[in-house]
Amino acid sequence: MNLSLSDIVPPLRWTAPSQVEPIASDPGLPDAWWQSLPLDRACALVGTAQVASRLTDLTSACWEHLILGDILPLLRFTDPADCLQTPGSREGVHRLFAGVLDKLLATDPADDPSAAALPEIIDRLFARLDDRQRAIARDRLYFDASQNSAQTAQRATLDELAQRFSVTRERIRQIERDLREHVLSWLAGPEAAPLNAHLSWLHTRLGSAVPADELAVAAPWHRTELATLAIPAWRFVRTLLTGYEQADGWLVAGGAEELREKTRQLFADGPRKLDEAVSLVSQLGVREDLAERWIVSVPQLRVLDGHVVPWPRGVNDKAEAVLAVAGTPLSPEEIQERIGEDHSVVGVRNQLASDERFIRLDRNKYGLRRWGGGEEYLGIREMIVREIERAGGEASVNTIVGNLTSRYEVSESSVRAYAGGPGFERTQRGWIRVAGPEQGEPYHPRKDVSMTRRSFRSRDGRWWHRVDINAEHLRGSGSPLPTGFAAHLGMAPGGQLTASTPAGDVVISWHNQPTMGSIRPVLVDYNASDGDHVFITVSDGGELLTRFLPASAAGLPSLNRALHLIGYTAPVASDAEGVRLIGARIGLPEGATREEVLERLRERGDRDILGFLA
Repeated sequence: MNLSLSDIVPPLRWTAPSQVEPIASDPGLPDAWWQSLPLDRACALVGTAQVASRLTDLTSACWEHLILGDILPLLRFTDPADCLQTPGSREGVHRLFAGVLDKLLATDPADDPSAAALPEIIDRLFARLDDRQRAIARDRLYFDASQNSAQTAQRATLDELAQRFSVTRERIRQIERDLREHVLSWLAGPEAAPLNAHLSWLHTRLGSAVPADELAVAAPWHRTELATLAIPAWRFVRTLLTGYEQADGWLVAGGAEELREKTRQLFADGPRKLDEAVSLVSQLGVREDLAERWIVSVPQLRVLDGHVVPWPRGVNDKAEAVLAVAGTPLSPEEIQERIGEDHSVVGVRNQLASDERFIRLDRNKYGLRRWGGGEEYLGIREMIVREIERAGGEASVNTIVGNLTSRYEVSESSVRAYAGGPGFERTQRGWIRVAGPEQGEPYHPRKDVSMTRRSFRSRDGRWWHRVDINAEHLRGSGSPLPTGFAAHLGMAPGGQLTASTPAGDVVISWHNQPTMGSIRPVLVDYNASDGDHVFITVSDGGELLTRFLPASAAGLPSLNRALHLIGYTAPVASDAEGVRLIGARIGLPEGATREEVLERLRERGDRDILGFLA
């Protein structure tokens, strides 16, 4: 046995050595024996009772606030009722600890010569049965499809067995009950004592969760075929492991979902280093050599770069976990690569830009807002304003260029272009300030964004414009934008807005009318086709955010096709609910009537949606 006392007593691993040493030291054992000496060797030197006594003293001195099952997790299997109690009398605690150590140190079946006789003992049990009883035991009670060599083999049904033996289903069911009672009665007798001792050892060996296939190799004789049933012995042993549930390839003590939830709760506060995570999971009774495999098997957890992290379904939650482990800003491409699932870079970027947990720290780098300390990348124009405000209302263009290019991945030419554009005015040679109200007054279009065709408000209040993709977009041509939407983005005639994407900048300029440059790289990423849709907007940080929506299916009901055009694809309970959603997306207040929704659509010019609602 290679286990030390600290391997089976988790508190020993996190209690300060200065607290443990005076209590656990023993003249018959080496220094720090609880870490360095195999447990069986320690017990051989001073006796199991003495080792249990040292553990009892530690419990009284250091861990009286813990339940016994957290101090010695093996108690969860040997004494499930007592394991939930806090330490009581010294004698009672010592008795429990000594009992566990005795069972743990009992002869390993792999080393016990008498273990080889166990298959013969089991065969004697089934030799007393007739052929029909043995067939029911083999093909139904002890059948395991996952381990059956015949890929098409199935556990025999009551009907199949009834037909095979020309009896009723109820007779087969009665034989099953009789077989179970026969086995239970036998287990209570003296002949089964060696097997019961093995089962007690096996509970200790398996712990609270173990891969199901490990049962077959837990002892050499488990793979021995029972002559009476023509099945490996472990299949019979499996049915005797009371309290274990088989789920997703694991044998789990108690309920599998309960243990999974307890495991997830260990990491609810964020990432843990893997070695620390293994130690925590072992406190739930999972063997340390299996803890990482168990963690990997638990839904909504993941091992990432040497850490265990919560791994919910949302891409934004996964991005948070990736950044928390990295501890340094990453690009959307790097985050998407580390997530390693079917999430597009565009989707990751959209979540980073819209979720308050994240902060944009450079042109293409994001971090976690809770880190603090870093200045947010706001877009070049906004950062020029920030530099001017810091300088007291007026700043040198050269100084602004130097500050921004040294902190962020922006070019000198871009900074100078923005500094010379709308919103700023020159005060003296090489110096600028924010334009006054008469120069910087916002442009008021004839129709605001809520009255603009193909512009829709999402639940977070952000307005998006729907671009209906055609051959010109796919070829790389620019396309016009409605003035109401362009003004919503803060633009005015004569102005220009540069929005960043992973494939490069997209320039929106306003001369005779607002025009957006090519978005072909974005469409290529989406594998878009003629007739599909992409919804666009620009974040406060100057990123072009996009949401892709394939063309609706031809057979879709009219209401759903109308909803599709506003970017809503989920089912709706009624026609009224669908109309309500459309009203909310076009800026109408809650409670707007169907007539008001239709009238607003007419005023906006959304004839395609009107056509589906008519």
